[in-house]
Amino acid sequence: MIGSIEKIRRELGWRPRYGLSEMIHDECEMRGVAAQRSAARNPPIGAAASAARMPPTGAAAGAARKRPIGAAERGEARRPPLEGAENGERDPRIVVFSAGVGAGHTGATQELTRRLQEQGFQVDCWDLVEVFPWRSGRLLLRLYHGLLSSVPWTYDVLFTTGERFPGAASVTRSMLRPLRRQFLRLVPPDTRAVVSTFPIASQILGPLRARGHLEAPLITYLTDFGVYPSWVSPGVDIHCAVHETTRAQAHRYGATDVRVAGRLVSKRFQPASAEAKQQARVRFGLPAEGRLALLVAGSWGVGDVIAAAEDIDRTGVAIPVVVCARNTAMYRRLKRRQLGHPLGWVEDMASLMHAVDVLVENAGGLTALEGLACGLPVATYRPIPGHGRVNAATMAEAGVVAWVRRREALGPILLELIEGARGERQREAGLALFEADPATLIAEAAKRGLASRER
Repeated sequence: MIGSIEKIRRELGWRPRYGLSEMIHDECEMRGVAAQRSAARNPPIGAAASAARMPPTGAAAGAARKRPIGAAERGEARRPPLEGAENGERDPRIVVFSAGVGAGHTGATQELTRRLQEQGFQVDCWDLVEVFPWRSGRLLLRLYHGLLSSVPWTYDVLFTTGERFPGAASVTRSMLRPLRRQFLRLVPPDTRAVVSTFPIASQILGPLRARGHLEAPLITYLTDFGVYPSWVSPGVDIHCAVHETTRAQAHRYGATDVRVAGRLVSKRFQPASAEAKQQARVRFGLPAEGRLALLVAGSWGVGDVIAAAEDIDRTGVAIPVVVCARNTAMYRRLKRRQLGHPLGWVEDMASLMHAVDVLVENAGGLTALEGLACGLPVATYRPIPGHGRVNAATMAEAGVVAWVRRREALGPILLELIEGARGERQREAGLALFEADPATLIAEAAKRGLASRER
């Protein structure tokens, strides 16, 4: 973090607008206001999310322009406007803040957008990579990608320091204070609810809500299984968690109202029949017989992927099918070595998942959730530093993945997941994650007016 700030200062001339004493005073005052509001809170709005599909988001943007992060599919039926829309002329608005730093945040935002729009909401979505001033968002994105790809140990040190240092989230909030006014301008007066699917956004919006500057209810959708301090901010009305283990972690970092509310995964990801499995294998040019292990590493293709592919191949349990995504160098290396079945960027991941027997991943992100939604057993192997290891530990504790910590254990665990009782138990636990719908909870908060409570 310190290195990133120094680079921004050198290249962009940025300097903090506020002194340390003012930052500390602001943090203490904001926490006090948030505590008073929490104590005076009305009974929580919105029951646990039901299986019913719900509202969504719209156009991502830059500081001076918008660009879509997610939109409803063309031709998809829209429900009538919700009660309370302005004179029946305009759908009630929900504003979503996300960041295009990986498929996990973007994918969740796209699916939330679709569901909310189905329910008659107008949804605006803002991308922090574009919204941050002086193109600093793009610079931070390049730094983050560079750390993960080239020097992952440095990212691990920064992440671990932030996770263990009790004041890390407070320092982050103070550093982001100059952006609060800009973010507030992105929320129109007719907004019924504000949603954050990215931790930095929560740290900017939370103080605005705590002080009463943001009138609409604020909901943080925790995209990760594992929670770390920067995900939790005073002032957030509701944190949406995937599992009881996630809820416990959020409470430990100071979140008050945390709801277990399901996951946002496209409806295309469903368990497949035996016939669909064979058709998918033909489509991707995969062997008709034998066990296949789908190895994924996110949209950037980062981590010890080639080593993981070699380890899977050596087990003899399954043949690796490796999705290299945007990592063209890795794709070429795998092709030269004739290791497994390497693939580049895959548009139809749902069909590819239908073709395989087990998913092996390294980050606990969106692809892992998509595999669980398809009914695949999932193993985490050689997780990336930082959030990858936190997610691996939390998902293993929840019983939805098997974290393979030793190479010699990989073969037996893969076989048990594909053909044993462990795989059946994991499939059942994984599919249960999608019985609820977080969009339902968000829509209820917007419709019932959490914003009308006393401040």
